[in-house]
Amino acid sequence: MFDETIRTIRAMGGQTRLSVSIQDDEEGYFDRKCPADECLFQFKILSEDWKNKVRDEEVFCPSCRHTASSGQWWTQQQIEHAKKAAISHISGQINRAMVRDAAQWNRQQPRGSLISITMNVNNHPTQVLLPPAAAEPMRLKITCPACECRYAVIGAAFFCPACGYNAADQQFMQSIIGITQSLDALDFVRLAIEDRDAAENTVRLVVESGLQTIVTAFQRYAEALYTAVPNASQARRNAFQNLSEGSDLWKVATGKSYADHIMTDEIAILQKAFQQRHLLAHTQGIVDAAYQNKSGDNRYQIGQRIVIREESVREAARLITKLAGGLLADCQSVRA
Repeated sequence: MFDETIRTIRAMGGQTRLSVSIQDDEEGYFDRKCPADECLFQFKILSEDWKNKVRDEEVFCPSCRHTASSGQWWTQQQIEHAKKAAISHISGQINRAMVRDAAQWNRQQPRGSLISITMNVNNHPTQVLLPPAAAEPMRLKITCPACECRYAVIGAAFFCPACGYNAADQQFMQSIIGITQSLDALDFVRLAIEDRDAAENTVRLVVESGLQTIVTAFQRYAEALYTAVPNASQARRNAFQNLSEGSDLWKVATGKSYADHIMTDEIAILQKAFQQRHLLAHTQGIVDAAYQNKSGDNRYQIGQRIVIREESVREAARLITKLAGGLLADCQSVRA
């Protein structure tokens, strides 16, 4: 009675491939999402490069460098679309098989019989699913200097999704630009938050976070450059958080110290900024004896809390950028 339906269901018992269309955005980029639960970073990659540059065996998250095969980077919207497409495909096949069974049953019914049983199947049209709309184009477009894969992100990216290349210089400049943009938005923050205490507290947190980010960005940048210097000795963990230690390491590795790129008074400004970052990270900004000894800042007594000004963070960003440019030139010269 239901031969066609049974055959169709049995045929589905094996693996069935179903092609599902996923839409690119208006610039030809394809939505992707990191499968690591602790990350879930969303980004885009040019569809052409996803096909031609990304390997099926290994894709890298631009944010955390988690690696996974190419089939694990679907966004939630894409997954839901694929599920609906599969259900629509399967229900359509079963519905058509039942229609054929009903037609066969009805043909077998005797004509003119006192009792006649016919079968009808509600044959609803198969739903045609449009591809899910792509997310809005992302502002920051990146081309990997190693493999030329083109991808896009919101915020910061650290690794190429195709080859995993760590573009230290690109990351560093992204961090500096992001800090500057955050400082530029402080007046809008003050206007957006009605409670003045809450507004000023938010501004303080943004400014202090900016200083910490500057030092961390420089540390990572200097570490990446240092490891690229031929025959450089092993540096201890977080050595480049210490301005003096980092300068000494750089001098041995390249023949140039930080003083070859920034003036003595500028080094003093950065030394204070580095020590302030240390306080914010480890003592919530409360001054201790180590800060007094290392920073050269005599404005505070032990037990006081430091005050970080917006203009100080901007100056630190300017000097860090200047120093980073010098280190890059040194690194290129040594490797030439």
